Amino acid sequence: MTSILDGRPALAREVEKVAEVAGYLWQKGWAERNGGNITVNVTEYVDDEIRRMPAIGDRVELGCVLPNLEGCYFFCKGTNKRMRDLARRPMENGSFIRIVDGGDAYEIIADAPVKPTSELPSHLAMHNYLLGKGLDYKAALHTHPIELVAMSHTSKFLEKDVLTDLLWSMIPETKAFCPRGLGIVPYRLPGSQELADATIEQLDEYDVVLWEKHGVCAVGCDIMEAFDQVDVLSKSAQIYINAKCMGYEPDGMSKEQMREMTLAFDLPK
Repeated sequence: MTSILDGRPALAREVEKVAEVAGYLWQKGWAERNGGNITVNVTEYVDDEIRRMPAIGDRVELGCVLPNLEGCYFFCKGTNKRMRDLARRPMENGSFIRIVDGGDAYEIIADAPVKPTSELPSHLAMHNYLLGKGLDYKAALHTHPIELVAMSHTSKFLEKDVLTDLLWSMIPETKAFCPRGLGIVPYRLPGSQELADATIEQLDEYDVVLWEKHGVCAVGCDIMEAFDQVDVLSKSAQIYINAKCMGYEPDGMSKEQMREMTLAFDLPK
């Protein structure tokens, strides 16, 4: 069976990154059953032959108009597909889609008619917003990091930047690799437009957003960058929780130490 990836090494590498990240999510316990979603804008790797490819499924309405995505192409995890299966067989558990003229619908073009994630409209709304802002973000990731979700179950961590400051203080690398910190979205129905809208608002200020009692959403220039930001935040959460389990409140880096590092590495203040 031929694949859209045949003879297209750059496009194949993007799918390989998705498969690699999907495996990490499963190994970390962040992707139970079919939990989590990935979408990656692959338009820059599309050639004329791909543009001529006919749809292999019906046109699907998005329920909204996303003008910045008209004519764009995405690789998406399939709905009800498991991350562990996406890691092993990405082209059987994900699909390439094209946003049709008008930006209000999509069609699947390869390899198999795997319906994209049920949260596709929300993911695409984020991509549309980021493109409209002129940002070079190509990937959106939703997953369920255990420690971060646990910390969202108490109101004291849901105030603006309280959790960001705490996590930054646990280990220097956290601010270096997640310099914009962690946005917070109070509980919204999973998959709802309300959740998507609230997340988009947070993306003005943050690259990673914590959904109360649910999970996180991260964006990046590629899927590996989006994963890395969640990974470093999760490590800080683990350090904090481990210290608490040992019976003490961790001191964290002092304000002076944080200022020193911020200046030394030219990080956002």
